[in-house]
Amino acid sequence: MVLRLLMRYFANNEQLIQRMADSYPMRRAAQLVVSLMYRSKSLAREQGLHEMTPERFKSFVNMFKNNIKQELEGVKQELKDKKK
Repeated sequence: MVLRLLMRYFANNEQLIQRMADSYPMRRAAQLVVSLMYRSKSLAREQGLHEMTPERFKSFVNMFKNNIKQELEGVKQELKDKKK
């Protein structure tokens, strides 16, 4: 309850919000987010992911799921072998 009141006070305190927005950590975090966004966008264009059809996306997701399952099973098998 007290935490909720404090958070509401901080969210409605315009001077505090402005000071936080002008701080170096907040500006740096915003720069990193924008940088990651542009990098992922260019990477998607290079790999042709921006022109992905729904069917191609589904096959990509299924392939990803299968790879994850195979890796998990491999790790489980390795753990079983270590215990023996």
